[in-house]
Amino acid sequence: MKPIFLSLLSVLAFLSCGSDDATPTPTETMYFPPIGSSAWETKSLQSLNWNPSAVQPLLDYLELKHSKSFIVLVNGRIVMENYFNGHSATTGWYWASAGKTLTSTMTGIAEQEGFLNTNNKVSDYIGAGWTSAPIAKENLITCKNLLSMNSGLNDALGDDVAPANLQYTADAGTRWAYHNVYVKLQDVVAAATNQTFDAYFNAKLRNKIGMEGSWFQSGFNTVYWSTSRSMARFGLLMLNKGKWQNDQIVNETYFNKATTTSQNINQSYGYLWWLNGKSSYHLPQSQFQFTGSIIPSGPNDMYMALGKNDQKIYVIPSKKMVIIRMGDAADAVNPALSDFDDVLWQKINALYQ
Repeated sequence: MKPIFLSLLSVLAFLSCGSDDATPTPTETMYFPPIGSSAWETKSLQSLNWNPSAVQPLLDYLELKHSKSFIVLVNGRIVMENYFNGHSATTGWYWASAGKTLTSTMTGIAEQEGFLNTNNKVSDYIGAGWTSAPIAKENLITCKNLLSMNSGLNDALGDDVAPANLQYTADAGTRWAYHNVYVKLQDVVAAATNQTFDAYFNAKLRNKIGMEGSWFQSGFNTVYWSTSRSMARFGLLMLNKGKWQNDQIVNETYFNKATTTSQNINQSYGYLWWLNGKSSYHLPQSQFQFTGSIIPSGPNDMYMALGKNDQKIYVIPSKKMVIIRMGDAADAVNPALSDFDDVLWQKINALYQ
């Protein structure tokens, strides 16, 4: 699902990211909710010295902006968990493009198990002719290019990833463009592991961290559907650099590559993760370079899974925090990233003041 972004982000004022009051003490251990149980430890607002008067304005804004769920974890423990408009902890919802980060993680797992090498060309795994580009140009496209969104394929032809719709525009690595072609990585993983992507995902990621949910086909996209708590479990895994308790699900080397700038064109993009706090950024459907951070009021070290209709995973290492937002589009334009993010973070920051 290709999000549409608002250019007004480029003129938003830089705002304070708040104090470090929400950061747990160094002696507090990271908590992981048990597998196969609804039990989940909580942490009080008072213990974090949060401002209780800022809670209701935040919740009012979330409800006004068509949210269905909002979860805040600090060091793995639930600090806030709120549901709106008939949604509940057991209700499923779609991740939209926030699920790209699941595909990125599975690519890393398949690489660490020796099934693939992200430096290899895509056609090594799914055969030649998967695009309509000249074969010499197709052979330039590596798995890493799909992870980094710099395949060089035309991003203006819609989400269909049939060969006829994957047309050459520039050499791989020379042009950044948000493109649904990343889904071919699911075919790469399936071919390399000799099993369905769903089966490999369930065995190597979902079941190991206690997620629920499943993949379904929506148009030309494969979309993940789960509860908000399952999304929070994945966010917690990524806060802990790919490790769940004592089990390193995806190795830290790959995790670090995924959550840092992956190419020299869009500073704010890793391996299917958006990165805050960089000096510049590109947005989908535009070759324009914006100056400054994507979400000016958000923490500079935050990395993000962002999906259509404002599905969000925010991971903030400096605060040991994960924030989940699921719901309908905050505004009529249906962006994955908009001024909603910046205003939301202003209200989150007010919790720490």
